[in-house]
Amino acid sequence: MEPQTASPHTETPESRLNAWLAESPRFTLAAAESCTGGEIAHRITSVAGSSAYFLGSIVAYANDAKAALLSVPQEVLERPGAVSEPCARAMAEGARRAFGADMAVSTTGIAGPGGGTPRKPVGLVYIALADPSDTVCEEHHFPGDRASVVAAAAEAALALLATRVEAALSRDGQSLDAGLSVLHPVES
Repeated sequence: MEPQTASPHTETPESRLNAWLAESPRFTLAAAESCTGGEIAHRITSVAGSSAYFLGSIVAYANDAKAALLSVPQEVLERPGAVSEPCARAMAEGARRAFGADMAVSTTGIAGPGGGTPRKPVGLVYIALADPSDTVCEEHHFPGDRASVVAAAAEAALALLATRVEAALSRDGQSLDAGLSVLHPVES
């Protein structure tokens, strides 16, 4: 089934994911959330049929949880820190490994109102996505209060996930690696 082009103004990323994957799941998805506190999982699972492709989310708010549950290296947590590109990448890869998922997205950032510094201000969020071919990461600076930052981060993470899923489904009618019926491990 070819993915249908959806207007971002009429459909949410999670409803687009559901339209593409619920009836014919080509691959599985997972998440690792820090600053979004489960909002990504909430939005995905709010759509009926998501159990066909969404395996789950690990909310790893504390650094100890990031290390224990997602295998984020202690040296990354110490420097450059939990709010960093290396941490977001490790979280996405860790979630992919933990769930045996084909694709995983992660968020880590500073939602506020406190906790920001000149180098890492409130609203700074790193969003990563790991799939069998690579791990990508985006840096965002979201304005507003805590709720606004969390909502914007979840929306951006879901949009990234939907974009990658659509690209994978569109690529010559093939899934991520010419058929992801066999899961590919993430190298550590």
